[in-house]
Amino acid sequence: MIKLGYARVSTQEQNLALQLDALKKEGCKKVFTDKVSGVKSSKPSFEKLMEYARPGDTIVIWKLDRLGRSTVKLIELMEELKQKGINLKSLSESIDTDTATGNLFFQFMCMLAEHERNVISERTKAGLESARARGRSGGRPKGLSQRYLKISVEVKEMYEKNIYSTVAIREMFQIKSQPTLYKILQYAGADVKGFVKKRD
Repeated sequence: MIKLGYARVSTQEQNLALQLDALKKEGCKKVFTDKVSGVKSSKPSFEKLMEYARPGDTIVIWKLDRLGRSTVKLIELMEELKQKGINLKSLSESIDTDTATGNLFFQFMCMLAEHERNVISERTKAGLESARARGRSGGRPKGLSQRYLKISVEVKEMYEKNIYSTVAIREMFQIKSQPTLYKILQYAGADVKGFVKKRD
């Protein structure tokens, strides 16, 4: 049972020193680092860390946002860690899932994940019923996989927040092309009028 550190800076940031110093002070035996944007789903060193970690180990980070910017993805990651018996410690937020208080936080995050899945399921059903009421048969649109259908509501919500560009949204959800993103948004019932000009 050891402490494993993870540090990340975005492509615009340069210095890992602050995070590395904190992780070293915490007593991490091995530290993995990435230099990649938080919206990107692929973080090579973090993926290696997940393969390296064993049950009972603790992954230490400087701050929760080092794991990514999407709350839903963070919750899913915490669920995965729990299933593998790996603890998580965030130094800035004073979160440690190896403690009673931290474990309670962990359980709360898992409850949020379950709630989010239920909400998405209900919205998908409501969307299909609304489509049928407008004379559409529903079902999978041509060219959309089951994975895209499952994330359609989340993609729509991210799009309608008007914070991220369509390129960032595609990277976040691993959507291959702009037309596919357009289809996903249409399926979810988003207002995509003037989509290409407005977003790109």
